[in-house]
Amino acid sequence: MADVNRGNRPLSPHLTIYRPQLTSMTSIFVRVTGNALLLAAILIVWWLLAASTSKAYFDFANAVVTSWFGDLVFLGSLWALWYHTLGGLRHLIWDSGRGLEVSTAEKMGIAMIVGSLVLTLITIFLV
Repeated sequence: MADVNRGNRPLSPHLTIYRPQLTSMTSIFVRVTGNALLLAAILIVWWLLAASTSKAYFDFANAVVTSWFGDLVFLGSLWALWYHTLGGLRHLIWDSGRGLEVSTAEKMGIAMIVGSLVLTLITIFLV
């Protein structure tokens, strides 16, 4: 028979009672950084296509790539690349069945965040 209380029951946990966990947020952000890396890839491809088109168009594209906007995109992409790489390594470790305890997984999430920042700074100063 029909359930008269169907409209009163929640179908899934509501956002107001769900507490995001570090592991879920870092995993979601791995996907976000992977997609964000496309912006730098598009900028590089556009710059290369402009180089093969004409000098005037290349000068325009080069001005954009070497501007503060280009610097910001490439700096963010450098960090995103390190973050995405460390996230991929963390997922490979998880796929092997290791590091799945809550405390270990949270330590790995913190290590991903700190490690990506440190590796970005090392890359900036070495390159």
